Amino acid sequence: MDYGCTVANVLIVDDERDLVSLLDFNLRQGGLETTLAYSGEQALAAARRRVPDLVLLDLMLPDLSGTDVCRQLKSDPRTKSMPVIMLTAKGEELDRVVGFELGADDYVVKPFSMRELMLRVKAVLRRAAQPPGQRPQSEIGAIRLDVDTHRCFIGGGEVELTPLEFRLLATLMSRVGRVQSRERLLTDVWEMSSELETRTVDTHVKRLREKMGEARDLLETVRGVGYRLVDPSDQG
Repeated sequence: MDYGCTVANVLIVDDERDLVSLLDFNLRQGGLETTLAYSGEQALAAARRRVPDLVLLDLMLPDLSGTDVCRQLKSDPRTKSMPVIMLTAKGEELDRVVGFELGADDYVVKPFSMRELMLRVKAVLRRAAQPPGQRPQSEIGAIRLDVDTHRCFIGGGEVELTPLEFRLLATLMSRVGRVQSRERLLTDVWEMSSELETRTVDTHVKRLREKMGEARDLLETVRGVGYRLVDPSDQG
């Protein structure tokens, strides 16, 4: 795997030492470097010493919760843009939503297959290594998206989106009026196999729609198929 001129470093944060050892082995076998932490404080200290390229973060830690660790990492300018994959045995939608709202890039529920996790790690690292797009800003209805500066405006006011929410909206805007299946979005936005879990698409769409305010109705659900962004100028 080649993610640039240097080997990507993954910070593994989990208090289950056997799982950490297993993850460490598989990631190294996959050509990545690893840093290990068994608590929230250890994770924050490790990230301060060396900003990793990706964090695998368990939600249930002995000191700080994973959400607290994620919140602190995302509030620090040095680590704000660093991708995070949540690892947890808790599979309820609320936990996923909280993680995504804090800026997590993905969410993997234990027990998981190592093959699936490695695919997700590769996909997140690949997205993070891509250079910023050079397309001009896009405008549809009340939505204005400036890809170069990675900013989103709804009705004149700026809306803060997570990196994946921004990528999802940009993809839908580039295909305005066309229905996108969950599988297609998972492949194109997440760069993951469509055979993997697609509920993560629904969770992200839900959070994105909540942030879109007056433009939320432009993001339509096509029952049984997927999602579509519509241009109001084409509706009347």
